[in-house]
Amino acid sequence: MRGSQNKELLNQAIDFAINDSWDASHKIVQDLNSIEAYWIHAVLHKIEGDEFNSRYWYERAQQPYEAYSDPKIELAFIQNNL
Repeated sequence: MRGSQNKELLNQAIDFAINDSWDASHKIVQDLNSIEAYWIHAVLHKIEGDEFNSRYWYERAQQPYEAYSDPKIELAFIQNNL
């Protein structure tokens, strides 16, 4: 997948997540293979309350699980740094 298409999908996934469309966001990121997709995936599982799965994706994204207490702020940070 081309970089600009990937960025567009990542932005779409974040928009879905911020607007409480967890499933739609998850469907996008589970098919992408990038650090950013892994990080979004991690946040989604944190929102879901699945700490074990969330920590797995944070590790793959090379990001700390505890860095953000508010998932929406974390998603906004990811989006602003794509």
